[in-house]
Amino acid sequence: MTKSELIARIAEQNPHLYQRDVERIVTTIFDEIAGALARGDRVELRGFGAFSVKHRDARQGRNPRTGESVEVTEKAIPFFKTGKQLRERLNTGGDEE
Repeated sequence: MTKSELIARIAEQNPHLYQRDVERIVTTIFDEIAGALARGDRVELRGFGAFSVKHRDARQGRNPRTGESVEVTEKAIPFFKTGKQLRERLNTGGDEE
């Protein structure tokens, strides 16, 4: 599902809201999650999962094409861990709404 499909589905399920308002809400939620991760905070959505940032240290890598050693800089990687309810829903095949 893409962001635009998500917006369309939410707008369809909430006919009292304009699609442009739903788009603003969804964009705001995503922006807040991204902002929290950029600050190094953890974002937990109960029943869905938790977003966090993992840090990878700088290391010596290898170019697979040439075999030459290259310096890989330190980086922050977004990480998502599913919540128990989401895992159970995926594993039982349930489509509860």
